[in-house]
Amino acid sequence: MEYQEYKSLYNRLNCPYDFEKLELEGYSSRLLKTMYTQKISRDVKKRFYVVKQNTPRILKEWKKGKTMMQLSEEWKFPPILMAMFIFMEDGASKKEFWSYINDPDQLNEKTACELRDVAKNDLIYSPDANEEQKQRGLWGESLLHDWLDKQNIKYRTENDIRGEYEKTPDALLNEPMIYEGHKIYWVESKASFGDNTEFRFNSRKQLIPYTKIFGPGVVVYWVGCLDDLECPENIYVEDIGVLEKKLSKYTD
Repeated sequence: MEYQEYKSLYNRLNCPYDFEKLELEGYSSRLLKTMYTQKISRDVKKRFYVVKQNTPRILKEWKKGKTMMQLSEEWKFPPILMAMFIFMEDGASKKEFWSYINDPDQLNEKTACELRDVAKNDLIYSPDANEEQKQRGLWGESLLHDWLDKQNIKYRTENDIRGEYEKTPDALLNEPMIYEGHKIYWVESKASFGDNTEFRFNSRKQLIPYTKIFGPGVVVYWVGCLDDLECPENIYVEDIGVLEKKLSKYTD
């Protein structure tokens, strides 16, 4: 995706109600939800402590009658996190809070109803949202494994080699292969959108360490990525179009 199209789309994704309109323009639901998740998660990191510092005031407003959803909208903060701050400020532990989210009937009817509303309206941090993100990750890994298996390429998964190395890619090839003229040793699956922020984070935390341990490799952003990412040495970026490409055996 070109940067200008990405920036326009990113700026227009401000709430779940934007999804339907953008889907009519041809954007996939998976892309929109992924981009929206990344946008909200980044905003939370910026504003987390600002909201947390105001939790005593927020708790008072809730006890005076404002709902958690109203407070979430006022502070432009995800409903689940707003509810968690309120409960913890009121004396609950984080573990207790999540037990209430999973079983609201432990609480009085009014508060239980609020928590159900909070969970229903949080597309990022609710149990259902967490499960959806997990399934998206498994979807990406399945695509990667199928792509390699159909080419009869042998590899070890992250589970196969966990504990052997400090960092472990999703697929460590048993022998080096040639990708687009480059020798590679590993392939990493990402069910996120590869914009500059995401790619820099992934490079620092995972991809560059992989190159130091194993050598060059490919990262695949299944949901899409920017066309002009600046790649560190020995890292090659692909999107779902990689499924139309093939690896070849490396010969000295």
